[in-house]
Amino acid sequence: MDELANYLDREHARAKAEGVNRQENMPFWLPAPREATCALLVHGFTASPWEMHHLGRHLNDLGFACLGVRLPGHGSSPEQLRATGRDDWLAAVRQAAEAVRARGHRLVGIGSSTGSLLLLRACLEGDDFERLVLCSPFLRVRHRLAPFANLLRYLRPYHHHPKDPEIAPFFYDRRPLAGVAEIHRLIGEIRPRLGELTLPCLVLASRGDETVDPASAEKLFRLLGSSEKQIHLYGDDVPHVLVMVGNPKLADVLARTAAFLAR
Repeated sequence: MDELANYLDREHARAKAEGVNRQENMPFWLPAPREATCALLVHGFTASPWEMHHLGRHLNDLGFACLGVRLPGHGSSPEQLRATGRDDWLAAVRQAAEAVRARGHRLVGIGSSTGSLLLLRACLEGDDFERLVLCSPFLRVRHRLAPFANLLRYLRPYHHHPKDPEIAPFFYDRRPLAGVAEIHRLIGEIRPRLGELTLPCLVLASRGDETVDPASAEKLFRLLGSSEKQIHLYGDDVPHVLVMVGNPKLADVLARTAAFLAR
């Protein structure tokens, strides 16, 4: 059994131990020949691998292998997420990247929201990605109380954020404020070092994003040290999560992503 198969077995066992009971919320592998490039897909905070399925299937149809990571604490319960932090999430991304490289694939990364920040941190830690697509990356959350999450978590452990019934099984309707505090620490770790990153990057963001400040995506883009970097900002009709069917510009996101990765 190769390292990737071992990785998938371990991650499925870990997911079940955390209470993940839906296949859609498990890590997923869409194979391609070993000479193909592999896209590592990293979902966002309070989401699950399901968030990245549509994009993964699209890229797989184009010849990419795709590995959808499950970040610890996700896909089960907000209580599980509250018990994890940025180091756990980063370790999951780095272990997935190592398993892909052991199989001989070239590696690119695509992150959604917090998943984008984790990919940036992984690159700063030395992981060898050839290209990154950063969907809705950010340096600031919109909610005015978000910077105080580390204090508020003792008074109000969760922020309620109701979800539409059709996506409720794949996203949490409560955000642990301890996790929001971890995201702020993650931002503090990567922001001063963005200039060290020189790999090609594509930033996709929405001016209508109600979750994070889209101006901070532009700031992140400017701070990147990459000589090959692109940014595209969608209009007010486009939501925070760019990679799901609810985005009216999904086809454009898929096309831009595939074209950038194929270079």
